[in-house]
Amino acid sequence: MKTAWLRTGTLALALIVAADAGQAAGAGQAAGRASANEAVALVKKGAAYLRTYGRDKALAAFNDPHGDFVKGELYFFVYSTNGDGIVLAHGQNPKMLGRRLIDMKDIDGYPVVREATRVANSPVGKGWIKYRWPNTITGAVEPKQSYIERVGDLWIGCGVYL
Repeated sequence: MKTAWLRTGTLALALIVAADAGQAAGAGQAAGRASANEAVALVKKGAAYLRTYGRDKALAAFNDPHGDFVKGELYFFVYSTNGDGIVLAHGQNPKMLGRRLIDMKDIDGYPVVREATRVANSPVGKGWIKYRWPNTITGAVEPKQSYIERVGDLWIGCGVYL
């Protein structure tokens, strides 16, 4: 790990989160990469679930690391569209719940949660963001893209490493 990476507290947090999530995911996870289409399909499935069963039941399901909304390296992260940046769901790391991450940035200073919230609050209410993030399996910082979609007053995100 390069010492320069630790200059920003958010990257240090990201590396800790990645390490925790990697342990939660287990060493036996398949080496195959998920596709962008799989991420979109999972978000669409989650959006339908949220609309059908409501916020409380959906967030519980999204937070279940062994449930229907965690598929290998694919998992949800859910925030409110109000811009407070509080983690409402994280399918791979329950330690993230309740943390305020609106100012979290990637290694290049890209404000990941802030930009995802901007996409969710856009007139279209959905889209992609690209950034560099620690891979939860390898620990290496890699290019990643996440699909974001607004559902009512929440947004659901799901990312894939490129």
